[in-house]
Amino acid sequence: MAAVPRAGLTTERLVRAGADLADEVGFDQVTVSALARRFDVKVASLYSHLKNSQDLRTRIALLALEELADRAADALAGRAGRDALAAFADVYRDYARAHPGRYAAARLRLDPETAAASAGVRQAQMMRAILRGYDLPEPDQTHAVRLLGSVFHGYVSLELAGGFSHSSPDPQDTWAWILDHLDTLLRGRPAS
Repeated sequence: MAAVPRAGLTTERLVRAGADLADEVGFDQVTVSALARRFDVKVASLYSHLKNSQDLRTRIALLALEELADRAADALAGRAGRDALAAFADVYRDYARAHPGRYAAARLRLDPETAAASAGVRQAQMMRAILRGYDLPEPDQTHAVRLLGSVFHGYVSLELAGGFSHSSPDPQDTWAWILDHLDTLLRGRPAS
């Protein structure tokens, strides 16, 4: 006889709880066992919703990518140039600061098929739309996508680790300085 799923437990609820858990304790600490403890249920009762811990982690990553893409789309509406670049960057940074576990999940390497169907594709499309405003031909556009991703991720990672907490100028001032200089770089790029 098949196991009857516990009332109130759904895959979506479990994934959201796993994402909350990731924000609290770190994405690397999220497992089906930890989630079962959160709901005070046996691990086996979650297997009707989740295959294993890797499935849970992948689903959290997909949730995080979707949340990021939705926020970026809202922030980019009606913006162009430096305003669009800053809006996209601020969404990325603000999300990482508010949801460090989800942000880490969004960095999870997904298999190619899953990645191709994820909201990560929407994020890449939005970044390329921003860069079209800078009139970048290929391969410069791809170089710029990699540059922006590296700068955003690098800064956010250092900031989350406390790398700027005891120095001046204020990290927000540095962030604005970085965005101004990225805008200048993209506007005055040398020809490939």
